[in-house]
Amino acid sequence: GDARVRGQTGVVSERRGSYPFIDFRLLNNTTLSGEIGTKKKVKRLLSFQRYFHASRLLRGIIPQASLYLLDEDYLGQARHMLSKVGMWDFDIFLFDRLTNGNSLVTLLCHLFNVHGLIHHFQLDMVTLHRFFVMVQEDYHSQNPYHNAVHAADVTQAMHCYLREPKLANFLTPSDIMLGLLAAAAHDVDHPGVNQPFLIKTKHHLASLYQNVSVLENHHWRSTIGMLRESRLLAHLPKEVTQDIEQQLGSLILATDINRQNEFLIRLKSHLDNQDLRLEDAQDRHFMLQIALKCADICNPCRVWDLSKQWSERVCEEFYRQGDLEQKFELEISPLCNQQKDTIPGIQIGFMTYIVEPLFERWAQFTGNTPLSENMLNHLRRNKAKWRSLLHKQHSSSRSNDHSGQVTGSQEQTLNEEESP
Repeated sequence: GDARVRGQTGVVSERRGSYPFIDFRLLNNTTLSGEIGTKKKVKRLLSFQRYFHASRLLRGIIPQASLYLLDEDYLGQARHMLSKVGMWDFDIFLFDRLTNGNSLVTLLCHLFNVHGLIHHFQLDMVTLHRFFVMVQEDYHSQNPYHNAVHAADVTQAMHCYLREPKLANFLTPSDIMLGLLAAAAHDVDHPGVNQPFLIKTKHHLASLYQNVSVLENHHWRSTIGMLRESRLLAHLPKEVTQDIEQQLGSLILATDINRQNEFLIRLKSHLDNQDLRLEDAQDRHFMLQIALKCADICNPCRVWDLSKQWSERVCEEFYRQGDLEQKFELEISPLCNQQKDTIPGIQIGFMTYIVEPLFERWAQFTGNTPLSENMLNHLRRNKAKWRSLLHKQHSSSRSNDHSGQVTGSQEQTLNEEESP
């Protein structure tokens, strides 16, 4: 697909992403560019009509002539779900179906209204909606995981975290808007492959960002490009918009998993020294970075049915990358070999080394609120379920062994997978 490349001072160019021998078309089945342009225009028009219809209903205004784009029952269920958008068991998959694939746009319009951001920043509703549609459409729906539904899920989680008393008591409207925008756009135009893949295939984005936070830099620059293109903030003073752009970058770049230890060490130091001063904009921004990091990887902390769906989706995306690497005779990346890397094994490792350390510190920061306790409880239960499934897989592989015995090498492999 087309990859927007933004420069330090603005939109530098529009370049078509391509590897020396691999094109993004292998990842996403695209049609003729003219057809794509037409479809996008129609989709944007319909998206706006859907939102206009829903927003009138949300305000209690019954339209005289229905647009018949969404069934009234679906609209009613979507409105009911929005009334519970702060609940941790919010089902983003159901919400996406009820909004006809417009979960991110619908959620953002609602949250910007709920938080009073439209009034505070004097935002034009049509321009705001147009920007949200641009963001949603810049996600690749073909990605099993890194798509607009993931962005909506992260945004809903961010909304929950922004309401935690320890944080909420200090947040300014700017903090809230930055948090929601960063959550919504943190993975925009994600190609469905990871940074090592872009580096080893010598993709132009890897060269542009010198192999450092390649995807995150691209997500940020793409977001800035869309903000400027939409002119959403054009009425604000230049220094204000520049500050918003830089802070958005700082938040989105914090989601780079390679920087996990850097943020954990800093958070641990603050908590141990009890020196966080949330009256200070710098400390508030740091906790917004932590909140976004939590929101980005909170899937293992959701109820099992939702968590399991996300786990299967992210592993499907890994396996697709592995298949591509195998097809082009590249070394298969860690976690991307469907023959060796099982979903339970991947998830247990992810929970143990990445999720648990971060969420335990987040719970410490919030003061073990009901939400934090709820998330940690789900995390522990989900990890136990994956361990049980892993054990069943191993039992099945043992029973299927032709000799009825597990060989020494198999036993060693199983022990390594079992160990945390």
